Amino acid sequence: MAPPMPLLAVRGSDGIRMINGPPIFAECEAFPRDPSKNCKVFAFSKDGKLFGWCNGEATNIASTADSKLLHTFDLPKVIGLEFSPKNTILATWQTYTTGKDGTAGVPNLQLYDLKTGQCVKTFIQKKMQNWCPCWSDDERICARNVNNEVHFFENNSFDTIANKLHLQKVSDFELSPGEHPCKVAVYVPGSKGAPSFVRLYQYPNFAGPNSALANKSFFKADRVSMLWNSKGTAVLVTSSTDVDKTGASYYGEQTLHYIAVNGESAVVQLPKNGPIYDVVWNQNATEFCVVYGFMPAKATVFNLKCDPIFDFGTGPRNAAFYSPQGHILVLAGFGNLRGQMEVWDVKNYKLISKPTASDATFFSWCPNGEHMVTATCSPRLRVGNGYKIWHYTGTLLHKYDVPENTELWQVTWQPFVPGVFPAKSIIFQAVPSDIQAEETKPAQAYRPPALRNKPQTSYKLHEDEPPQNMKPLSADKALSKTALKNQKKREAKKAAKQEAKAEEPAEPVSETTQNNVPTAITTGDPETDKKIKNLKKKLKAIEQLKELQASGKQLEKNQMEKIQKEHLLVKEIEDLELGV
Repeated sequence: MAPPMPLLAVRGSDGIRMINGPPIFAECEAFPRDPSKNCKVFAFSKDGKLFGWCNGEATNIASTADSKLLHTFDLPKVIGLEFSPKNTILATWQTYTTGKDGTAGVPNLQLYDLKTGQCVKTFIQKKMQNWCPCWSDDERICARNVNNEVHFFENNSFDTIANKLHLQKVSDFELSPGEHPCKVAVYVPGSKGAPSFVRLYQYPNFAGPNSALANKSFFKADRVSMLWNSKGTAVLVTSSTDVDKTGASYYGEQTLHYIAVNGESAVVQLPKNGPIYDVVWNQNATEFCVVYGFMPAKATVFNLKCDPIFDFGTGPRNAAFYSPQGHILVLAGFGNLRGQMEVWDVKNYKLISKPTASDATFFSWCPNGEHMVTATCSPRLRVGNGYKIWHYTGTLLHKYDVPENTELWQVTWQPFVPGVFPAKSIIFQAVPSDIQAEETKPAQAYRPPALRNKPQTSYKLHEDEPPQNMKPLSADKALSKTALKNQKKREAKKAAKQEAKAEEPAEPVSETTQNNVPTAITTGDPETDKKIKNLKKKLKAIEQLKELQASGKQLEKNQMEKIQKEHLLVKEIEDLELGV
């Protein structure tokens, strides 16, 4: 039996339509297009069997199998739409409004029974952020954050609150995916000098001092994001501050924490300073990828011990996407970057392809794990709207540009339950296509005004770091603890000798130099020449550290920080020589 063909739902200023997935890419005639220009929202159910949308006149629910209209609700102003995991309940949200005389408004969050079409419960939910109730996968539990508490309902019975989780001021929570019993991660922001903290509980064990499965407290957190793995055994917490008090980052300060339900917790050590752009779990729940650091950003895969497994080096990237099967990883630079993508084979950490989706603001994997969609959507970009469908080998298979004076707002693949599309063996040869991918012109490197109209030099703003496997060599595994300890001592001693040697007075530098060490130029000012000489000594020490790193030696954090400051030293020498 042939696998099903995922549909692609497309919403824009010309309405909503369905596109057949690969290999057809034509509009699905079985699903009639809704031409309304006021389609504010649409959503698939978790298994992809139902599709709901609001066209400004009513909210409709249809079956994706035969496009049959199942329900029509008199809800013309819905802008939030979600299905419960087993398609029992439909949740809708409208903007909360009060009466002209200041009287309280009507409830704007409605829950409908999808079998009967009857409204089973309404709530007042003023903010759109986290408006939707959260269900466990088996729908035994449904939870809402109300007045700094988490209210729990059981078996979709919303007349009585079955349980409450009340701490100081719970501002956010996340239910774990996976099997029963369900776990809950809650975040309580710090106040009056007290730290913020995230705690994990197992429902319904909330009472008592030892009821928490795990607890992690930290300072420097104006907000957090919590991400469970697919098995509900661990959560990654990204804590962020709005302002970096050191002035080093426009993005504020960010820290990544790992918390497991067995009580283990750790700070994920990221060897490059700068913002954390993205954190994603692999579907296998045993590893996660982090994209971080000032541009060019690093990307690293970590295991459950928070040890690095593979480092992808540096590149123009700010997002990571695992395929639904977890066998392919895409690293990409979207938004204010040029849309470069790197597609990696996760098992062997081998690069498959490097396509470029210029001006892309959105990316999503097709459920089959073979195709990807990138899109340029409004309001992020109001020109050049459209979408492209790619094969993971880098081939552009389908391209659609919206007509003039038309905007694209959203594209979404029809989801499927895990197991419908098993992982296939990876191929590295590009699949054929009738569409020619656009060639992007290489961007010229920025040159500061002081160096313009001057001869080109080999100076670089930064050194690109190549990918490297971080797993310990198999030979190390055979060594005893004592042998490993002695080996580390020898390596540390060798590194110390190398650094000491680098600090010794160097011989006069010739006019032509290697790597990033600038040519020897005398300025005529003895003090300036002395500063330049000392800076070049530091550069030479950095070169030796880079040689150690290239040979496979794992450097200490302070040594890595020295390497990261190389471009600053080059710039300082450059300014001194130019008399800036």
